[in-house]
Amino acid sequence: MRIIAMLIVGLGMFFASTAEGEALREVFKRVNASVVVINTIRDVIESPQNERVSVAELGSGVLISNDGQILTAAHLVQTADTVLVQFSGGDLIAARVIASEPAADVALLKLNRTPPSGAAAAQLGDSDKTEVGDQIFIVGAPHGISYTLSVGYITGRRRPNLVYSGFSLAEFFQTDASINQGNSGGPLFNMEGEVVGIVSAIISKSGGSEGLGFVATSNMALKLLLEQKSFWSGVSGYFITNDSAKLLNIPQPGVGLLIQYIAKNSPAATMGLRGGTTNATIGSENVILGGDVILAVQGIPFSIKNYETVQDVLSRLDPGDLIRVKILRGGEQLELSATNLP
Repeated sequence: MRIIAMLIVGLGMFFASTAEGEALREVFKRVNASVVVINTIRDVIESPQNERVSVAELGSGVLISNDGQILTAAHLVQTADTVLVQFSGGDLIAARVIASEPAADVALLKLNRTPPSGAAAAQLGDSDKTEVGDQIFIVGAPHGISYTLSVGYITGRRRPNLVYSGFSLAEFFQTDASINQGNSGGPLFNMEGEVVGIVSAIISKSGGSEGLGFVATSNMALKLLLEQKSFWSGVSGYFITNDSAKLLNIPQPGVGLLIQYIAKNSPAATMGLRGGTTNATIGSENVILGGDVILAVQGIPFSIKNYETVQDVLSRLDPGDLIRVKILRGGEQLELSATNLP
């Protein structure tokens, strides 16, 4: 009787596992057409010659509307000069950044034309209903191998500033699902096929997938990108601290953003802001010197403390409004301005 009972239990587990596998297979087929591969090109400064070179990078994203809006990771597109979106059918369409929040690592793209006929917008889920222990899956392009499925569980939920200090606005899921280079920006689905997160980063000693994966929650992404419409500047930078202000002769201790890179044709580039030119190390951090230091935006001193205030003010600008930036360039303080575009 004991053997028969064990056999019955074993068969039950087998059939349950088979049913789950079949269910996942069908859900994957349904959502796959919403996943995209994102190809970017941007300039970087290479050491030791400090030469400016163009590099191609690859990540993932998810189509969320029939008019061509795509969610992805900010670190993938924030300073990209070119963004090309590839669909499962092979169509390659140019896109532009229309909203971005580096402090949460989420960005919103808009295709330059309508999505191809085979594409389908994903269904967005309520990430507040996702709990630790829930099974999930990720679809993306790890190491450039597109439309790869990885399965795992939600293993934690992390509030802002509890993962990386630079992600002051980020709410993250922690997951054990495999994440590799190329997964960045890809969707995390619940088992109903709803998008509940956008892949951000992995903490790994080796740089491989055997680490802690972090995924921005969908509710946070929608709030920042669709409701608040976080302003995309096209700038990546290094916030000045009191110590670094002394080293760099910044007139306002603890205030300023040292510009690292600027995307071509971005609001920052249109305004005439300049990125860095020379690699250097400050303490244990690698930075690029030689670029402008942003001291104030719209009259507000630009610091880590005031970052959210500045983003909120910029996001409320109407097309045609003036954007005013105070900078430090070559020891001289300058005022730059540009018209806010639609």
